[in-house]
Amino acid sequence: MTPKNTICIWYEGGAVEAATFYAKTFPDSAVGAVYYAPGDYPDGKQGNVLTVEFTVMGIPCLGLNGGPMFKHSEAFSFQVATDDQAETDRLWNAIVGNGGQESACGWCKDRWGLSWQITPRALMAAISDPNPAAAKRAFDAMMQMGKIDIATIEAARRG
Repeated sequence: MTPKNTICIWYEGGAVEAATFYAKTFPDSAVGAVYYAPGDYPDGKQGNVLTVEFTVMGIPCLGLNGGPMFKHSEAFSFQVATDDQAETDRLWNAIVGNGGQESACGWCKDRWGLSWQITPRALMAAISDPNPAAAKRAFDAMMQMGKIDIATIEAARRG
């Protein structure tokens, strides 16, 4: 049964490749049905892959091979809560190492231009510490990072 609400992600092309990468990289992710265009459309021909259903960590998505008209921006991102440095490193390295791009404060982009926030739970705990000075130290440390380093965040939190 089709979910009532699905995130539709526009790709210049490569929606199936992106969905396959996400399914291999993230737990509780899978590629579902692939649909082919029944006729020509502005950026494709009849028989081309038009859409692919997939899930990313249990979230239903639809990849649309719409062409170059629209680009991804940081205004939309997947935020992935990680449990430890090993998981943080694995996911960050998978995205960046597969043609992606590093950014700041735990953000990166995959090779299709989609933004990801690889966010350790320890970071969220640190920047919401009830001690405002500890929270600020952790926040200031995060502001200097690309990929989040949990040990550095925790050391900054402790002062």
